[in-house]
Amino acid sequence: MTIYNPTKIPEAVYDSHTHLNDDKLYFDVPAYIGRASEMKVLEMNVVGYDEKSNQRALQIAHDFASEGVRAILGFQPEDSVYFDDDAQKKLADQLADPAVIGVGETGLDWHWPEPGKDVQIASFKRHLELAKQFGLPATIHMRDSFDDIYAILKEMQINNFEMHSFAGTPQQAAKLIDLGGYISFSGLATFKNAHDVHQTVKETPLSRMLVETDAPYLAPVPKRGQANEPAFTKYVVDDLAAMIGIDRSRLADITTENAHSLWPEK
Repeated sequence: MTIYNPTKIPEAVYDSHTHLNDDKLYFDVPAYIGRASEMKVLEMNVVGYDEKSNQRALQIAHDFASEGVRAILGFQPEDSVYFDDDAQKKLADQLADPAVIGVGETGLDWHWPEPGKDVQIASFKRHLELAKQFGLPATIHMRDSFDDIYAILKEMQINNFEMHSFAGTPQQAAKLIDLGGYISFSGLATFKNAHDVHQTVKETPLSRMLVETDAPYLAPVPKRGQANEPAFTKYVVDDLAAMIGIDRSRLADITTENAHSLWPEK
């Protein structure tokens, strides 16, 4: 399976995290991939978060492999209560598929009281064990849970992961990078009031930066308020490049190369 294609144009963009498997987008996947291509978003990871979305992500990755689409499969914290032994066995079977390049999204979300912390932590650790077993990077969701996520990653010696739609501080990002992580920025980083995220963007080493949409959520400025889609990764790159003070083509190149480093050929 080839992810990197050296014949692609230099400013091609890689959407590291999108949900074409979501009901809001799944009804017309070819159109969304077509519009992404028109905006030079030529590679993307479709990320699962429960049993149905995992199956959809795998199917989309098979159907559009030639369009640079890959799958990342797992159970998000919100659905960790459903990640039982049977679900883990099925996920393990799916992770062996060549179209699957990562485990997730998984993680910890302390914003809501349910599922409980013990359930989320158990699910997170089981996902990380699968990532180690299959030699795959983990895609991690973090919300109000930095201390616990950092401690678990360090304890389990996880050194190959993406922090998806990062909303933390520069200090948190630096500690995660020291463990081996990549920091992925979504449309959230384009919001005017996201001051902590803006500072994190400026202080994150370019060699550890990724871009994403998290579509259909978090549409970036100037599309804020609309349903997000992979094509809008272009606006994330534009905004981040202006914030950092570098050419947008260079940032597109760097973040695409970083994605190829984190998710190499399988």
